[in-house]
Parts: sequence; C-alpha cells; structure tokens
Amino acid sequence: MENIKSYIDTNKDRFIAELIELLKLPSVSADPAFSQDVLNTAEAVKEALDKAGCEHVEVCETPGYPIVFGEKIIDKTLPTVLVYGHYDVQPPDPLDLWNSPPFEPVIKKTEIHPEGAIFARGACDDKGQMYMHVKALEFMTQTGNLPCNVKFMIEGEEEVGSESLEWFVKNNREKLSNDVILISDTGMIAKDVPSVTTGLRGLSYVEVEVTGPNRDLHSGLYGGAVANPINVLTKMIAALHDENNHITVPGFYDKVAELSVEERSEMAKAPFSLDNYKDALAIEDVYGEKGYSTNERGSIRPTLDVNGIWGGYIGEGAKTVIASKAYAKISMRLVPDQDWKEITELFQAYFESLAPKGVKVLVKPHHGGYPYVTPIDSLGYQAASKAYEETFGKTPIPQRSGGSIPIVSLFEKELKSKTILMGFGLNSDAIHSPNEHYGVWNYLKGIETIPYFYKYFTELSK
Repeated sequence: MENIKSYIDTNKDRFIAELIELLKLPSVSADPAFSQDVLNTAEAVKEALDKAGCEHVEVCETPGYPIVFGEKIIDKTLPTVLVYGHYDVQPPDPLDLWNSPPFEPVIKKTEIHPEGAIFARGACDDKGQMYMHVKALEFMTQTGNLPCNVKFMIEGEEEVGSESLEWFVKNNREKLSNDVILISDTGMIAKDVPSVTTGLRGLSYVEVEVTGPNRDLHSGLYGGAVANPINVLTKMIAALHDENNHITVPGFYDKVAELSVEERSEMAKAPFSLDNYKDALAIEDVYGEKGYSTNERGSIRPTLDVNGIWGGYIGEGAKTVIASKAYAKISMRLVPDQDWKEITELFQAYFESLAPKGVKVLVKPHHGGYPYVTPIDSLGYQAASKAYEETFGKTPIPQRSGGSIPIVSLFEKELKSKTILMGFGLNSDAIHSPNEHYGVWNYLKGIETIPYFYKYFTELSK
C-alpha cells in the first residue's frame, strides 16, 4: 500500500471530477418525476464499477429501482468483502435555502474545510462516500493491491425505505455471500478524531391525517363551533411528550435496552463541546429528554419528531378558512431492543385515542427498520481500527450514531454477516438539508483508508 498516497495525488483531480459528474444526476427516489434520472444514475454507477476493475457488473431489476451489483473474485479461498451503498438522494427542497443549485456541484472553502468542500445534494449522503469505495477498488486493481474478493451492492431506494433491497437480498443470498459487509454512510467525530460507528438507531415513519368537517369552512361563521383539524392536530402532537420530553406513548420504552454506567462513561470520553454545538446550529440552548446528555439523546435514546406539518391556506395574503384536513409526518428513532412494527402499532393506537369526537384520524405507516449494534471485538471492527490508525495516526473511537440504516439488521438476519460502518462525513455536512456538502479532504482520506481495511481484514482472517 506504500504507493496509495502518490496514486491519489496523481489522480485526485479526476476522482473529484468523476464525483461531480455523478452528483449532477438528480436521483431523487422519493419523487416519481425523477424516475428516469434515478435509472440513469444506476447506469452511471455500473459504468464506474466496470472501469474500476470489477469483472462482472450488472444492473439488477427489482420491484422498484434497480440494484447495481458488481464483483471481483480473485481466489474463492480468500475472504469476501461486500460493499453496500446507495445512489439515490433526498429531495433538495426547500430550494430557496440553497446557496447554489443542488444538482450543479460547486467546490467552496469553509472554516471546517479550508481545502474545499463539494456542495451538492448527495455529496456526502451517499454518493460521495459510496464513490470512495469505487475509487479504492480502482487503486487496488490497478496497482495489484487487492488482497481478497470484493462484491458491490449499490441500491436506489435507501432514502425511501429500501423495500426492494429486502426482496433482492432474500432472493440472492448465494450471490451476496460474504465474510463482512462494509458501508460508508455514517460520519466521524471530527477530521482529526476518527471514529467507527458501532450502533444505529431503528426507525418507524408514519403519516397522520386529521379530518374535521366535510369541506373547508368560513372561520367567521364556523370558528369556535366546529373542531379545527389543525388546532386538534397540534394539540395531539403536543401530547406526545411530557414536561420532561419523555415520549408518552404507552409501552414505548418497555423494551429499551438501558446502557450501563460504565458504557455511558466510555461514551462521555468522546470529544464534545456543547458551546461549539450550539454555535454551529445558532441555538441558545439544547433541548431533549431529561436525565441524558446531548450525545446520549442523539444516539442511545429513542425519539419522536414531527418532520412536516401542513393544512389550510399557506399562500400569500389572508384566507379566513377552517381547513377540512390537517396532516403531519412523524418519525421515531428507536434503540435496541425496540421492534419498529410494534412501536408503529403502539403509536397508532395511542394517537387515535387522543382525538376528540369532532374529528377522524388516519395513521398511515410508511417504512421502518431495526436498530443495530456491532461488537468491537469482531475481526471487521479490528480491521477498521487498524486501517484508521494507519492513515490518521490514531486509534478511532467507537461511537453510536443517531441515524438509521434499516437494512443493516436485515443483512445480519439474511446473510449472517456483521456490518462495519466506516464513515468519513461530519455532522456539519448538512445531509438531508439545503447546502449539503462533503469535504474534498474527507473524500480523498476515505479513498486512502479503505484499502487498508481490505489488507488487515484479510490478514486477521487467516
């Protein structure tokens, strides 16, 4: 691996240019208007894997968007690493909050990224991080440094629940057989503080609808006499937390795995500045469940948040109306050992019970996933740790993430292998938000670090 830095230095402009071209494709899986762009992106990923050295690459049809599968098998007696990533992206809305068009990537210097960061939807989540693996493979195949077998499975529905991926995995267990799964769809603590994500929260995502009168009403003629669905919905949402920001859904916490004092003490050793955290978000104070730190609230505790709420008139000027309907989208992040299907049922029963007789309530479950924890004594974790030590010069810190990658628990169930989460993004990268970006340094550092994972995982597997 001695020549990896020189290889990256020689090819870095091309690596960046290729990623920028990929980011120009608006592969928004949630909006059917972008369906052809999603399909075009799958073809672009296939072409990239071909050029990087995969011997067999195909765009696999599914009930939804296709999955790009590629492999390079050098010796069936050697370990096999399965790389997972996704080529779809979140919707770019609200567009007016972007400083540059979301699908016209630009490189700009920032305080955190003085060497420059690529601003575009999908820059970090997950095109930039997925593409690191493609370029790492290119280095290993072009220089004779590939020490084991590799397979790629890149999907196009991660941002909408990965429904087709479950179908694909269950129908292709042999094709996907592996010794470890490698994913870069998470982050690290800081550019100078590498970390390996050892836990992910699960997810339950629902949409709620509150219906009052059979039509919109004049607020002067009917106000105060008929239940206003928007007023009712906001009261129902407010009732989902108590004065300590504890979720009030009966049974919600029954299966929550509590961490020991020792584990929480280890978590507290991770570098964290509350003042910097507040400054970065332009807030005066933090907010959350009583009895837990900010880092704990964002990783080892379950949450319930409204992701969107609408109803009535929201155009220019005034329209005095009592809306017939009001809506909200709600996500619940879950921790071991919560079952997302059970939580969805508990939420539905409780939310319906909060409604007064003057309205009707409909809860529509969307998608969900289970929490996941990776043991730090596994070969995969040890290989990741050694890889970071090699390129960062320090041992990475294990940390649990507040995010969800629902398919990770599916992989363990169906493929019987552990997942290692080597993320190179930062909390400041604004994923899912306007002005998403990914540091050029982080991108190239990922390409440098990933091949060492292959090296050490192969050596440790002997």
